[in-house]
Order: sequence, then C-alpha cells, then structure tokens
Amino acid sequence: MKKVLIMYATYGSGHKSAAMSINSYIQENYPDVETNVVDCIKYINKAVNHISIKAYDRLTTNFSGLWKKVYYNSGKGFLSKVSNGANKLMAKKLLKLFKEYNPDFVISTHMFATQMTGYLKRKGKINCPLATVLTDFEPHGQWLEEHEYGNLFFVAREKMRNSLINEYHVDSNKVNVTGIPISPKFCKELDTAEIYSSMNLNPSLKTILLFGNSKTGSDRKKAFEVLTTLTKHLDNYQVVAVSGKSKKMIKGFENIKNSLADSTNLKVYDYITNVPEVMRISSLVITKSGGLTSSESLASGLPILVINPIPGQEEENATYLVDSGAAVWLKKTDSADEVIGNLLNSPEKLKEMGENSEKIACKYSTKNICEKIMKEFL
Repeated sequence: MKKVLIMYATYGSGHKSAAMSINSYIQENYPDVETNVVDCIKYINKAVNHISIKAYDRLTTNFSGLWKKVYYNSGKGFLSKVSNGANKLMAKKLLKLFKEYNPDFVISTHMFATQMTGYLKRKGKINCPLATVLTDFEPHGQWLEEHEYGNLFFVAREKMRNSLINEYHVDSNKVNVTGIPISPKFCKELDTAEIYSSMNLNPSLKTILLFGNSKTGSDRKKAFEVLTTLTKHLDNYQVVAVSGKSKKMIKGFENIKNSLADSTNLKVYDYITNVPEVMRISSLVITKSGGLTSSESLASGLPILVINPIPGQEEENATYLVDSGAAVWLKKTDSADEVIGNLLNSPEKLKEMGENSEKIACKYSTKNICEKIMKEFL
C-alpha cells in the first residue's frame, strides 16, 4: 500500500481545510492509498506552534498594518532569511516523521511544510516526491523557497502559473492550474428541501449567508453594522449569520437578534459544519476573502460581498474577486446600508456577479489535484 503524507500548518483555517479535503478525496477514491494528515509545526513542537499561532492572530488582528509589512517583506530580504533559517532548524526535527512514516509522496498545503521538505530533500535526507498546493489567488515568495526540490505545484489561476514560471523560475511542467482544494461536497447533488428543513429556513425566501469571524474592534463594528443592515431586509430575505467563536462577536450577533420584534428570519450560529449545504441554498455570501471560503463561494456560484479582509493575502484575494466581477468590497469607510441596499435592489447585478463566480470557479479542484498526483507518482 502506498503512503501519502499530507502536511499543513494552522495559521488561519484554510490550510488545514485544504489538507482535509485532499485527504477525504483520497480516502474515498483510492482504497489502496494510506494517508497521514499532520500539522507540521505542532508535530515539531507544541509550544512553538501555540506561540506562533498566537503571534499570527495578534499581528493580523491588532497590528494589521505591521502584518502587511511582514507579509510583503517576508518574501525577500532579511525577514525571508530569518524565516528560512528557522524552517531549516525545524526541518531537522521533522525528519523523525519521515523516518517513522516513510511516505511515498508528500502533499503540502502550507509554505513551511514545503520549505522544510524541500530542505530535507536538498540535504539528501529524504527522497520522496513533493506537491505544493498554494491556497490563495496570488503567489508569495515563501511558497517557492526550495522549489527546485518540488515535483508539482497546484495554483488557483493562470496568472499565478505565469508568475511562478516567469518570476520565480519554476519549471513550467511542474505548475498546474487546478484551483484551491475544497470539499468534494461542492460537486455533489444535495437535497435542498432537506437543507431548508434541517435549518428551519423558509424555502420561499432568498437566503443570505454572513460570516462575521472578526476579532478586532473595528472589524467587529463593521460586521455588526452589516448584520444590522441585513435585519432591515428580513421581509424579503432570511439571514444565516455565523459569528465565529469570538465571545464578543457571538454576544454582538445575539444582541442584534434579540433587539428584533420578530427574529424568525434571522438564524445566528457561532459556527456551522454544513457550509456546502448552506451555500447551495444561498443567494449572497458576505465574508472575508480567505482563499478557501472564496473558492467555496465561487464553486457555489455565489455573488460575494467582501468585508474585513486581512491585509496582504486576503486583500489580494479581494482585489482578484472584484476585478473578476464576482464580488463587491465593502470597505471600512463605506456605508453598509448603501452598499447592501444597492446590491439587494439590483437583482441583475447579483445575477451577473453569480455568473462571474461560476466562470472563475474550480469546483473539481480537489479531484484534479489528486488525480494528477496519482497518475504521475502513485
């Protein structure tokens, strides 16, 4: 039986979700392949993992301007050397995993896993093929460190492929445009009647899905403004509002719901596990522009209203979605009443945005990634 090691890191949720989607597809479709999914930083050192995640969260929430500088400068110069050096030190500890599991192939959904695996290959410590799955719509230099020792790269769009080839000098035969891996559920037939029933939603009303997921005061304020605006349209729409696990977000969403005389058409959750199902019955999604959630929204053919993107990668994603005609970006200084009102009163605009989402969607990304790997290396 062939063995595949799938590695991610928990800086944001997208890298893990991409890894789990790939794992699920392999398990469902390749019974003769064994998989092992590992958080590479947690494996190396739980304390380092905890501290670095806290630092990432703190930078991206409370010091977003500083994070933006770190993000863009870490692809080159001094910060790049510090990052690469740290990963080389950690790679020596990761070697234990390779010796114990002895994988036939490695799939990485985070730049650190790619760097460490590439370093170990360069030093002659391991010799298994490596595939890297980039999880945003723009490349970053940290993904391409040690690229000479990677065998396959999977990217979200053609512009990224051209960038990897022309700017980072990656072998063109290694770079594949597949999209960001999403749950196989986005490709399956779903029982919409069952979805409405299970969530106590009205099939005769259009559904708006809102992901709050904001930790800073200014981001929370914008998310509360958005939800308050949506409550003004509950005669014609129903809203599924997902706060995220921040206690302040949960309380704020609940307070808005409790202030309504009739909250029948507003459902508030701290999290949901049936995202493909809810997106299937939605007419608009309001969310940050993380690579995974954006890809899921595109696969569902949804118009997207972007709120509170993290500076750096998510702002780049938002720019791509807006330029593609699939999204509108509600910025901090914009009026939620005005922007949302204009959207909901423009069915042709929403229809056009949904059609543009379908044009750039990659519904079968996970399938295509796995099939390429299996065909060439397993």
